[in-house]
Amino acid sequence: MSDRARARAFLALCLARFREYYREPEVLFWGFVFPLLLSGALAVAFRERPPEPSRALVLPGPGAPRVLAALREAPLVRAEEAGADEAAQALRMGRADVVVAPPAEPSGSVEYRFDPSRPESGIARARVDDALQRAAGRADPVRSHDVPTGEPGGRYVDFLVPGLVGMNLMSAGMWGVGYSLVDMRIKKLLRRLLATPMRPADFMAAQMATRVAFTFLEVGALLGFAWAALGVPVRGSLGAVVTVALAGALCFAGLGLAVACRARKIETVSGLMNLVQMPMFVGSGVFFAVERFPAGVQPFLRALPLTALNDALRAVTLEGADLASQGGRLLLLAAWGGVSFALGLRLFRWS
Repeated sequence: MSDRARARAFLALCLARFREYYREPEVLFWGFVFPLLLSGALAVAFRERPPEPSRALVLPGPGAPRVLAALREAPLVRAEEAGADEAAQALRMGRADVVVAPPAEPSGSVEYRFDPSRPESGIARARVDDALQRAAGRADPVRSHDVPTGEPGGRYVDFLVPGLVGMNLMSAGMWGVGYSLVDMRIKKLLRRLLATPMRPADFMAAQMATRVAFTFLEVGALLGFAWAALGVPVRGSLGAVVTVALAGALCFAGLGLAVACRARKIETVSGLMNLVQMPMFVGSGVFFAVERFPAGVQPFLRALPLTALNDALRAVTLEGADLASQGGRLLLLAAWGGVSFALGLRLFRWS
């Protein structure tokens, strides 16, 4: 087959794959509608609102009225009186941040009951203690004043959106390619292609190319909505964002091909996909930073492709980093994608 004929065959494969996409409503839903619905839910959850007050419950006792009066003067503390059992239950279920046991005598000590593993509980303890110390006449030796800031880029939603983009690229790349491959194998379509002079490399490259083409629309829709509705900044160049996203899409399309290259059942490929994706869902910094894991585990998590993609997306969008500074992460994505594609090509079977 000549190069010109091979190019025509490649374009025909890509066109057939595009037709499969728009003829399957579920693909369009999970690729485009679901990310926008998820972003809409984030817009509601992270809408602009005043700081959330800490919830404090005060146990009954001789000193309770004095403690309640002091706490109700604090702007960031919402205090109520509750019995011991009710307060313990509220603290355990997260309906209260701290429980205050007032002293029986004015000179006695105040007891704070809180869960130090919950950040909001530690903040509540500090706010309550500050309010009570000031009400008791504390004089601060160092003068200070607060300057509240809310600059886009440092909020949790700013951290979360690039992680969601990376997660969507991984899921769409692996499922969009791997599921399609197994579906064609089940329907005996691959056997029909075996009778043509097409090479496996051309077929697999067409699968990856069509997956990458949808990257522009998926990433653009999600980032555009996050910028317009949530105020998530995009400080880097659009070219850098697109390049990082394309590297991620190619990487995970290659992984999808490698996982599904021999699977013959939907149940088999589903199990393999979940096996590969689950460690990255948990440990690649989608919902929280990799630094939260033990130091001994972090090097392994940094070597995962989704970790490199998420870190590069956050650096480009939130910090305005250029592509040169992300060279190591892009090389890691290229290595994962190249090795996966080569492995899938070597193990691929038409039937």
